[in-house]
Amino acid sequence: MPVKPHSKDLSSLFTEATKCRRNSPLKSLLKYMQADPSLLSLGAGLPHPDTFPFISVTATVAEAGKSAVDATARHDDVSITARGPTAATEGLERFLQYGNGRGMPSYAKFAQEHTERVHSPIYDDWDVVISAGNTDAFVKALMLFCQSGDTLIVDEWTYPAIIETVGPMNIGLAPVQMDGEGIVPAALDALCSNWSTAKGADAPRPRVAYMIPTAQNPTGATMSMQRKQAIYAVAKKHDLVIIEDDPYYYLQFGDYRPADETADPEDRYSDLPGVTGLIPSLLSMDTDGRVIRLDSFSKILAPGLRCGWITAPKYMTDKIQFHNETSVQQPAGLSQAIVSKLVNESWGHEGWERHLVQIQRDYAMRRDRFVELCLKHLKGKVEFTVPSAGMFLWFRVLLSEEMQDRDGAMQEVFESMIANHVLLVPGYMFSPLGATPEVLSRPFVRAAFSYASVDDFETAISRLAKALEPFTAG
Repeated sequence: MPVKPHSKDLSSLFTEATKCRRNSPLKSLLKYMQADPSLLSLGAGLPHPDTFPFISVTATVAEAGKSAVDATARHDDVSITARGPTAATEGLERFLQYGNGRGMPSYAKFAQEHTERVHSPIYDDWDVVISAGNTDAFVKALMLFCQSGDTLIVDEWTYPAIIETVGPMNIGLAPVQMDGEGIVPAALDALCSNWSTAKGADAPRPRVAYMIPTAQNPTGATMSMQRKQAIYAVAKKHDLVIIEDDPYYYLQFGDYRPADETADPEDRYSDLPGVTGLIPSLLSMDTDGRVIRLDSFSKILAPGLRCGWITAPKYMTDKIQFHNETSVQQPAGLSQAIVSKLVNESWGHEGWERHLVQIQRDYAMRRDRFVELCLKHLKGKVEFTVPSAGMFLWFRVLLSEEMQDRDGAMQEVFESMIANHVLLVPGYMFSPLGATPEVLSRPFVRAAFSYASVDDFETAISRLAKALEPFTAG
């Protein structure tokens, strides 16, 4: 079996704060308690588990591969009991106790195994650290390499929480042109190559590029493998670290499937990618260890769990662990307990992967119905690219010539939507440039087909068509 290479050492790019991060002295003592069951601790200031009022926690879940609202689904109980450890998971009292910033071992072990099964990182010193969801994970990854006065490279349109996070940190944003597959490699290369000329010889060069490669929020764009390879080549050329924020990765479902009344619904969605047919991740092609991958259970289990994980070289995940220990510590114990018990015992990897196929099927059906109705009701009013993954359609409103020349036209469009009882997100909210007059005039809105009832889709899209009528030529 070939020996995997070691990651490239990028610690010279760390901020001064990151270089100073150390393991919490008190947290460092936990390893002795965990390693030696005979050790009697008079040192740890941990509350005694006998004082915890929780005897057991049970969640009732649908069988793997079935929807919770499927009347044919078997319901199973996922139970975690105090002082009831198993071969695969800890007892409830462990989940409810203080821990280190790496997360509970059984949870982290599943994340590690799943990452190996799906992404099979190329270098040998990769590791995972548990996160409280991708927004928290982004902050931890960003602060490894960026500090006040630095610049973060982002897509031309990007997730608003990123914009709002870096602003108070005095970290600038450098947007890069996008196309139907996301960030354009040549534009990224040009930005980095011309940085000193454009910004001045003394301007700090960007060290980090942030991107959502699958079902990009807001545009819905998904990078092909070839696009990712081209982006990675540019990152290597300019010594960039990539934050691969990929919460929609498992929501890939392929091309639009027009309705066919004669077809068997099961056959219509028999070609879903599952896990083996997914577009390879940036992590999977990372030879240097310059990709920090963010994964989340938010879109594939439930966002309120606040559970995810970060994959990167161990010297980076160690620094994130130390950061966790002075902030969130780790996700809530009850959330970790339910997730760990579910994926390690109740479902296992095979059941988990059946669940992912079910999620893909559900969102594929939603996307197909939504697109069908958009083609029916919005012809001549909007343009859009049909997404092959995720939750979003990015509409370009086809404003009439009169409206194109009218200041504030898109604000009027938004007000018309609200007056017609339908809500879409104005495009300017996703712009790293802020609400400038030029940005405000750009005719984009984001629609999500993830939350509204499928039965309400036609009403919502009909309302949208009515709202757009005064502003478009169609």
